[in-house]
Amino acid sequence: MAYTTTAASTGNPLMGRIASLYANIVIRIKQRRAYRETYEGLSALTNRDLTDLGLTRSELHSVAKASARKSVAR
Repeated sequence: MAYTTTAASTGNPLMGRIASLYANIVIRIKQRRAYRETYEGLSALTNRDLTDLGLTRSELHSVAKASARKSVAR
């Protein structure tokens, strides 16, 4: 004997996609804000301060990007 189940749709699939899109946009905005704050903060440091942290100016973009991704949960 075989059993089948059907999942009843509880909402409009288009609205779910729109909600997901909106959530992704909000996450990206928060990540961009975190990136900008981190990058500006690190850019304000002197080369000597950056060296003390083990960084160079060429690494600021990647460090700020990684920090923004970690700080904003998906």
